[in-house]
Amino acid sequence: MSGDFASKSMVEHLVRGGVGFGALIGAVVLIPVVGAVSLLLLPVGFVALRGCPMCWAIGLVQTLSRGRLQRSCADGQCTLTVGGAL
Repeated sequence: MSGDFASKSMVEHLVRGGVGFGALIGAVVLIPVVGAVSLLLLPVGFVALRGCPMCWAIGLVQTLSRGRLQRSCADGQCTLTVGGAL
């Protein structure tokens, strides 16, 4: 991928979000049960979300729009057109 946060498919992106947010929430919720060991879930969550929850959200928008919006540039001007459906 070229510098974006999009996934190859919407299913893949939603699974990464579920794992990431689940791990982050689990790290906090499980502290009373297993103690500080639950904080080991934090890196799992951040890796699944590719760094931060906002990065995941940006990737969600990119995944949704991939293939639907196409940018073309000619003679120093760029235009945005609606492409075919996914």
